[in-house]
Amino acid sequence: MKVILTDNIVRVGVKGDLVDVKPGYYRNYLNPQGLAVEANKKNMAELEEMQAKLKEEEAQNRKEAEELKEKIEALTITQKVNVGEDGKLFGSVTNKDLAEALAEQGIEIDRKRIEGVETIEGTGEFNLNVRLYPEVNADLKVEVVAEVE
Repeated sequence: MKVILTDNIVRVGVKGDLVDVKPGYYRNYLNPQGLAVEANKKNMAELEEMQAKLKEEEAQNRKEAEELKEKIEALTITQKVNVGEDGKLFGSVTNKDLAEALAEQGIEIDRKRIEGVETIEGTGEFNLNVRLYPEVNADLKVEVVAEVE
């Protein structure tokens, strides 16, 4: 089934793309979420009118993502956690914790865009990936330290 994406979707395409998806995926996910519209004659005509606007919008979004990437890569987030004698964490460091720490620095990121948090198993320094825009990823430096009681 041919659909026109109305938003960026990871591993599917970017806003304005004409993609082929399974009917159930469109019917159960893309359409209810407002992420795509069916590629009929009317919507195709509207898409052609929107192409210039989309290119300009994409250039602006990419520029903002590049600026955000520079801000994120300049930061080092320090997370204080409880650890045992062997250096293992009690609990875990989550992407929600990291998103909140970034928000304190004035950077609003959806927690779902922070990848690699599951690799944090103890104290130390870790580099995580933050998906900002298609083909624009930032390296987030996270330092996990033992909380002193």
